[in-house]
Amino acid sequence: MLRKTVITIVGGGLTLLGTALIVLPGPAWLLLPIGLAVLSLEYSWAKRWLKKSQRFMSHSANLLDKKIRDYRYRKP
Repeated sequence: MLRKTVITIVGGGLTLLGTALIVLPGPAWLLLPIGLAVLSLEYSWAKRWLKKSQRFMSHSANLLDKKIRDYRYRKP
């Protein structure tokens, strides 16, 4: 019971802070997945959201890599 309470408080706090940092200056992209990873130790819904966020970040990174690669080779 104590383990689940600590995981909920720490993971929830990191997730809430990451959510607030979406509109405030700060590393939201870092805190949100960490908070979800902590919460996923006890909650299956957090594991599903963590997997979705990982897929989204991988897809975004691939798109950015492609844009950078295309930009480099387009220059004369």
